[in-house]
Amino acid sequence: MLTIFGALTSAAMVAAWSVASSAQGASRSSSSGVVVIESNFGYQGGQGAGTGMVLTSDGEILTNNHVVNGATTIRVIVPGTDKSYSAKVVGYSVTDDVAVIKASGASGLDTISPGDSSKVAVGDAVTALGNAGGTGSLTPAQGHVTGLDQTITASEGGGSSEQLTGMIQSDAPIQPGDSGGAIVNSSGQVVGMITAGDVQGFRSQTSTVNYSVPSDTATSYVNRIRSGAASAEIIYGQVGFMGVSVRNSTGGGAQVVTVQPGSPADSAGITPGAVISKVGGTSITSIDSCQSPR
Repeated sequence: MLTIFGALTSAAMVAAWSVASSAQGASRSSSSGVVVIESNFGYQGGQGAGTGMVLTSDGEILTNNHVVNGATTIRVIVPGTDKSYSAKVVGYSVTDDVAVIKASGASGLDTISPGDSSKVAVGDAVTALGNAGGTGSLTPAQGHVTGLDQTITASEGGGSSEQLTGMIQSDAPIQPGDSGGAIVNSSGQVVGMITAGDVQGFRSQTSTVNYSVPSDTATSYVNRIRSGAASAEIIYGQVGFMGVSVRNSTGGGAQVVTVQPGSPADSAGITPGAVISKVGGTSITSIDSCQSPR
């Protein structure tokens, strides 16, 4: 099975994605508006490194859902400065792996220059810009657009899978930690958000086939999250975390395999062997019904 990069978590790439199937000159870029995201998964005792893009000077930031999914604390760092902020999730979509977070107390931040992803064409020069390798600094990688409107099926380290559609494919080399970073066109405009890289082997470090959420798709989600409108695709507030590993139950629902000590599930008295059939009024028919697979 092929591997798709997600965020870089702890010493191992716990947040890498796996691809089950896929469908159908140098760029000029600027680091302005691209930031580093550090996620702490307290119940797992792990940390994650990813990337984000600043939308407003007071700290509204776009990133991948999988970068912050299940995080107990989130920190935003502006590379090359002493600026660092705690952040909270405003809203997210599992469907297109998009999340908006808000840095607390931020002001005067540089913002990205958004572009029109509908004008992207195969062969266009692009630069991928993100926290490659989780180093805490931004690394540009040049390449070209190699495909449009791509569909991939991704799963996180053997967990539940998600089908992502409409993706832009390019050959700019990316690494774990680049997730949530920018795909920048030759005019310095962001036309995509780095989401996944297709590599051979779970511990591979670099992918020369990457997929990004088009900027138009991401912007649509941002506007809907800002509006606060009810939607089946958008979940508002901090990403939920139960603290269990689960498997499909033969009778339907998600059967608990392990419970993380000190987690919400542990506090609620859930034990291994229990079957989760409903969470907050939402029916759970399988592990894919659980919104937070961490």
